[in-house]
Amino acid sequence: MSSSSSPNSPSQPPESQSPAGATGDEVPICSAKGCRAPAVWVLAWNNPKLHTPERRKTWLACDEHREHLSSFLNVRGFLKDVVRLSEWEENGGRPRPSASDG
Repeated sequence: MSSSSSPNSPSQPPESQSPAGATGDEVPICSAKGCRAPAVWVLAWNNPKLHTPERRKTWLACDEHREHLSSFLNVRGFLKDVVRLSEWEENGGRPRPSASDG
């Protein structure tokens, strides 16, 4: 996790954490800096200047920080999908299939 990240500062991203980042009995927590709440949401994103179109980076969010973190990514054009953590895990760490996926 990056110690210089802060979702409270508009120019800094939050601490990044992989949805699969929890090991053993650890509960995935929200990526918002300083938040220790259990994650409920996965925010899949991509910086087109750095990543190939199919690549997805992820942040985790609790209910309280979901909108703030989503807005942070969306205003930059990075946000690709927001799904419940349980759904993300059921899909093997991939965004939900769209209707056009077959």
